[in-house]
Amino acid sequence: MALSRAAIVDAGLAILDEYGLGDLSMRRVADSLGVQAGALYYHVPNKQSLLAAIADQILATLTSVDDLSGWAHSLRAALLTHRDAAELVSSSHALGLGTLDPTAGGRDLLSRAGHPEPEATMAALLHFVLGHVVEEQTRTQMYALGVLTEFDPALAEHHFRVGVDTFVRGVTPVG
Repeated sequence: MALSRAAIVDAGLAILDEYGLGDLSMRRVADSLGVQAGALYYHVPNKQSLLAAIADQILATLTSVDDLSGWAHSLRAALLTHRDAAELVSSSHALGLGTLDPTAGGRDLLSRAGHPEPEATMAALLHFVLGHVVEEQTRTQMYALGVLTEFDPALAEHHFRVGVDTFVRGVTPVG
């Protein structure tokens, strides 16, 4: 197999899934491909570029939706497919390194509906989704390691659904 950017990104994603973001290194990617680490730099300029490309690959699986709730659930599903994906996508997005903007679809929906602040609204919803999934993935890992004695994925999903529904409907002041 010829070394390519796609092969490097696929290897990085496999390492992310198996070992997590903390153990994803250029050396480990190179070892998994049977090459020296220096060979990777002909295809990706640095580790941050590799991480951004992996984040883009995760985001590329988002399905097209017609409403914000669907967007949030699609993003959550894509992130939960890969270990530490929420943390990876969050850092890549914060640094502006990826080529895919996870909020683009939602911003388009809001703009077409005449919403006055589509960018700020989608930033807030993105932060909710990423934060929720980071916590959910952390709890899942800690439960698997025996650090937590209880974790209910169905309850996490319920909390996510209620949070998204509340966000989409808006919070009406009480009293």
